[in-house]
Amino acid sequence: MRNTNYGNVNQRLDDAAKAKRAMLEAFKARPAADDAEVAARRAERLAIAEAREARQAAKRAEREAAQEAARQARAAEAAAKLAEEEAAAAARIANARKRPSITALLASHEAAKAARKGGR
Repeated sequence: MRNTNYGNVNQRLDDAAKAKRAMLEAFKARPAADDAEVAARRAERLAIAEAREARQAAKRAEREAAQEAARQARAAEAAAKLAEEEAAAAARIANARKRPSITALLASHEAAKAARKGGR
């Protein structure tokens, strides 16, 4: 920080007025809105913004496609699991139809037991 040692109030006021004038001159020195350089910078910023939007849209589409593929994979997996369970149930039913019923097994067991004992 600069050490300013002003002699009086008038000198401080003059320096403040000079600083204000310098800021006003800097403001007036900026190029106008219709200047070619300003228009070129604006067009460049617009092109950058459009490119950014295009990249974001591409990323969004890619992400949505990946989510859709994952959803379809989960649905296919669930369908395959359901088909497997149905096939297993059908196999159990088919095996149960091939085997004799429990009552027939018990009856044949009782008959065999009675035959061994010979009617005692």
